[in-house]
Amino acid sequence: MGIVALGLGAIVLSAETLHRRTSTSSELARKVVHIGTGNVILVAWWLQIPAWVGIAASIIASAIALLSYYLPFLPGINSVGRKSFGTFFYAVSIGVLIAWFWPIAQFHYAAIGILVMTWGDGLAGLIGQKFGQHPYTLWGMTKSWEGSVTMALTSYFVSSLILFTVQGNLWQTWLVPVAIAFVATALEAFSKLGIDNLTVPLGSAAVAFYLNQL
Repeated sequence: MGIVALGLGAIVLSAETLHRRTSTSSELARKVVHIGTGNVILVAWWLQIPAWVGIAASIIASAIALLSYYLPFLPGINSVGRKSFGTFFYAVSIGVLIAWFWPIAQFHYAAIGILVMTWGDGLAGLIGQKFGQHPYTLWGMTKSWEGSVTMALTSYFVSSLILFTVQGNLWQTWLVPVAIAFVATALEAFSKLGIDNLTVPLGSAAVAFYLNQL
């Protein structure tokens, strides 16, 4: 648990320092934390940490995230009054997935859910903001086709890589990620109040798990 806590702390501190001492935007700082922290699930899987450790870390991170919306101690990540609870939902999703898949020793499904969100949504946001020239509006929110395509491709790559590592070169390895990518991209398109940070991980993991059971 100490290694995981140190890693998370280093990522958050680096992003906050980058924001305060350079011209780095708050959005970029958030994406640094978003992508960096999600990869901790791989460390948890590799070390097979007890479920209670991951759940406890999730609860602590959720509490810190909530406080940061009202107290200005992490302005580079969550500004006071920010109308999004994405960081909070992100921390909650990690705890839920660990509680779901750790007891049945199906660690890779938790990894799929978190890493689809980590890399898919993270890169989609960066690409969409930088290169998004073809916007569309869905449920009152503006997205870009460039960002959504990035989300779909990254989701497919991440989930197929994990499934290939676990189950080898089977047809499910390459077909199931198509469904995961579709569902993840659709859920990411609805991101009001940052709810996609909860729906994308849980939805991606659920699709991967139930389709592979079939």
